[in-house]
Amino acid sequence: MSRLDWFITRRMALRILGVVLVFFCLILLSESLDTGRFEKISASSGEADAWLAILTSASRWAIKSLSVTVLIGGVVGLLEFQNHREFVVVKATGMSIWRIMRGPVVFVFVFGLIVTLALETVSTSFNRDVNPTPPGLGGGVARSTSDLWLAQTGADGNYYLTAKSSLRRGQVLRNVTIFPLWQTDIRRITAARADFDRNRWELKTVELTHADGSVEEKDQYRLRTQSTVADLRLIVGSTEDFTFYELVTVLRNGITEPVVRAAALTRFFKLLSLPLLLVGSLLIAFAFTAGYRRDNNYGLTIIYGIVLGFVVFVITEMADRAGSSGVLDATYATWGPAVVSMLIGVSVLLHKEDGRA
Repeated sequence: MSRLDWFITRRMALRILGVVLVFFCLILLSESLDTGRFEKISASSGEADAWLAILTSASRWAIKSLSVTVLIGGVVGLLEFQNHREFVVVKATGMSIWRIMRGPVVFVFVFGLIVTLALETVSTSFNRDVNPTPPGLGGGVARSTSDLWLAQTGADGNYYLTAKSSLRRGQVLRNVTIFPLWQTDIRRITAARADFDRNRWELKTVELTHADGSVEEKDQYRLRTQSTVADLRLIVGSTEDFTFYELVTVLRNGITEPVVRAAALTRFFKLLSLPLLLVGSLLIAFAFTAGYRRDNNYGLTIIYGIVLGFVVFVITEMADRAGSSGVLDATYATWGPAVVSMLIGVSVLLHKEDGRA
């Protein structure tokens, strides 16, 4: 790359990263207003984890909205070049628009890879420990109730387990109620907490309700189960709480449940197609902003860019929901928006460069 390529790439990269940072700060401010969640996490895990949950939640939303922020950042950077007439000078040297955007496209693609392979992994790893995504939200498997229900089998017998919330990918359950199905006079077991350890549930602060209505209190109580850590992660977790590398492992090992497999494939392909989606957003920014204008009136151009960015975001999220639920094939649901955005940008640029626009 020449010095001119580095100059254009550095300017565009700074503007794009600046817009991403501004959106992240706005999302962080919005997330901090959720006092109910902050108080809930503070009571269970401490104030430090509550602030970490706000930070990681904001970072995940910032990653989700990258198609919008990259497009807007691209528009901002291009308008700066246009206002200073720098593109006029560059094109006067014989450099085409394809050569001009070569460096920024490479930067955006590499940035997308870094987000997929590193930043998103770190954000997901922290967020799922302090603020796990409930199944049915963000690409998970839907449930008809907010409570968690598990059918368990173990050496002690069969039983149903219900909990109000879960932590550590299903290995810690809170506000637990167990309904035994084996022959016993115990009709219900309630516990403040249940920890999964070596194929058994360790219940704490337990109350045993007998058939005659009497209640027996115990500090601890154990129930064996055949469930494994992997089973719990798939049952109680959301695909949003799986990192890119974990999705590779899970999909390689095989998932028999069709809905779970559809959600996992959609999440995996969505992360894999993110670099191309960001490149498509940048191409759209070039297509609607890089053309020559005699005046500096870019108000309508900015509006077009923002609207197109949100259209790309909405289509991507709608396709993600359809793919996660199994309504649409995961390949089309994830790669489709990325390919379409690139085709739109390239088509408009070809039309303009051909001298007919």
